[in-house]
Amino acid sequence: MQRRKFLSLVGLGAVAMSAAPAALSATDWRAEKPDVWTAKTVDDAIKAMYGSKAITEGDVTVTTPDVAANGGAVPVNVKSDIKAKTVAVFQDANPESAVIVFDCNEYSIINYDMKMKLKSVGDPITVTCIVEGTDGKLYSGKRTLDVALGGCEG
Repeated sequence: MQRRKFLSLVGLGAVAMSAAPAALSATDWRAEKPDVWTAKTVDDAIKAMYGSKAITEGDVTVTTPDVAANGGAVPVNVKSDIKAKTVAVFQDANPESAVIVFDCNEYSIINYDMKMKLKSVGDPITVTCIVEGTDGKLYSGKRTLDVALGGCEG
């Protein structure tokens, strides 16, 4: 009798696992909004992604080191308590401004760690994060840093 229970649970598990990929989805933002990925400025990339919506500063925290010793792997953390549809990260050092766009759902926790390759330009670099709330509003957070050496050119 125990064997039958085990086999039925394994069978149910297999059915659940085969249905899980159908429930997961991601938007191919490069195909959906190609102008975002070719924009040369942060403002142009944000406009290509979200249009001309007003952006509220605050409620989004971007954390980076003050000075990144290695531009090839700059640690960045993005955190927010906003219920979000998307989270997008932009920078103003490299030739194209868009870095990444995350799709979110009602269970998403916005606390993303990533490493970015940033070209040392001699001037401070600004990393900007835009969170699109489920209410349709845009919220932003920014962080300015310096890159000592390395990056795309070093």
